[in-house]
Amino acid sequence: MSDWETVYTRNPVERIKRDKPPLGIRDELPALVAQGYERMAEEDVVRLQWWGLYHDKPKIGTFMLRVKIPGGILTPAKLRAVGEVANRYGRGDAELTTRQCIQLHWLELAALGDVLADLDAAGITSAGGCGDTVRNITGCPVAGLAADELFDATGVVDDAAGLFYGNPEFANLPRKHKYAIAACADRCHAPEINCVSLVGTVHDGREGFAVQVGGGLSSVPRLARDLGVFVPREEAVEILGAVTTVWSEDLRYRVSRVKARLKFMVDDIGADGMLERVEAKLGRTLERYELPAIDVEPSAHVGVHAQKQSGLSYVGVPVPLGLTSGDQLVALAGLVEELGMDVRITRQQNLVVTGVEDERVAEAVDRLDALGLPLDTNEIWANSIACTGEPHCNFSVGETKDRLRDLVDHLETTFGDDVAPLRLHLDGCPHACAQHWVGDLGFQATTAKNDEGTRVAAYDVLVRGALGPSPAIATPLFRRVPSERLEPAVEGLVRGWLDTRGEGETFTAFQRRLTDDELGALAGLEPAKKRRREEIEA
Repeated sequence: MSDWETVYTRNPVERIKRDKPPLGIRDELPALVAQGYERMAEEDVVRLQWWGLYHDKPKIGTFMLRVKIPGGILTPAKLRAVGEVANRYGRGDAELTTRQCIQLHWLELAALGDVLADLDAAGITSAGGCGDTVRNITGCPVAGLAADELFDATGVVDDAAGLFYGNPEFANLPRKHKYAIAACADRCHAPEINCVSLVGTVHDGREGFAVQVGGGLSSVPRLARDLGVFVPREEAVEILGAVTTVWSEDLRYRVSRVKARLKFMVDDIGADGMLERVEAKLGRTLERYELPAIDVEPSAHVGVHAQKQSGLSYVGVPVPLGLTSGDQLVALAGLVEELGMDVRITRQQNLVVTGVEDERVAEAVDRLDALGLPLDTNEIWANSIACTGEPHCNFSVGETKDRLRDLVDHLETTFGDDVAPLRLHLDGCPHACAQHWVGDLGFQATTAKNDEGTRVAAYDVLVRGALGPSPAIATPLFRRVPSERLEPAVEGLVRGWLDTRGEGETFTAFQRRLTDDELGALAGLEPAKKRRREEIEA
């Protein structure tokens, strides 16, 4: 058994949290500003993460801020406030994330107190945007709107955010902790890859959730496991707290940062072991239940769709690479105030304008186009995701947004609308913020040596990943592919699919049908397993 002495000896972040609770650093901002960025202790930079702040790259005194948006739902007033903060204190840059947040850049230390105060005034928080806390709670971006949803889970998301966001009782977890809550028909909230997911279901006429635990990506990817229980919606938030607490109280998962995620606890004791501990914490037995499988793919919610509310529609628009600006957000807020209800951010880094009267949909589409958000865009742009990467992220070892733009541009130019359903996920490091383990094709930046022995930009290429009806962690099939070889390799794979696919066969199903060597022949690359085997034998 581990004890706190062992934890504090081996884990410096646990010592930082012990010495000074990180949420309290907001009160210290005036003193930190007075002493100046150059004199800030590294421990204080770590504590700033609990308010959603990371160093921008390079580390010269500016910060990225991750604004938390429960379920990705923003009123026009809140959207405008975020845009104004981006413009007033940064350089107008804003980006949408796979956790339905908005990230801002170029924020100076001296401005951070005003930034947080402006967000407070708008009813927005960044508390727990980073750090060892409950991160932004994700959900279905069309919750409460979709005609086919099982029920509206927005209230559960809001209740969970109200309990966990900025709560000191949940601000000293072993590591970051991710919830996903939705009752959408296609499970678009990616329950397979979150620490704890509530998957909406209706059982014996009662609205509630199945519970999945232990999902996560990064360098050790895992798909979540089902606890095999049904939880009525009124007990949902209590269950989240119980799962989180039994993990947080087990000191084995605080000794090493590398192993400080719920997925490792689930690895160790299984879903049955987790359920046993959760029931012990609750003091009662939960109702057993088997979650039915689904046979539909998760939706990106792009296009014009009728809402369950008569006479209203929502409009989902691609935001290529998730990149937007303060000016665009402010203008969009004005448009929605006039024509709609609110704005939603999707897991695929896109935007949904809701509550548009049917007779004004065409007007809304035209005005979105004028804002630089055209609906008439190849859907591959809506499905493809890149992490923050260069130039802002200190973890990234290669280009992300620009590299994905070039790759998607090439595929669109070569194949047109045939590539619309493809999901390309590109990451700059192993943290997998862009979820490269579950894309149709995944890419992780690395480096390689050219023939002259010089280090060059390169990418690992992953195949066969997916969420939905047949979820799977992708296979890293091609290693250290020089950047300039990506376009011909991906073009070869896509051409092979388009030329030989069966009726209705998806790109991932095609990849799973072929052997590694067959995929290698299409890509013009040698599969990693074969190359490693030859190196060992040599």
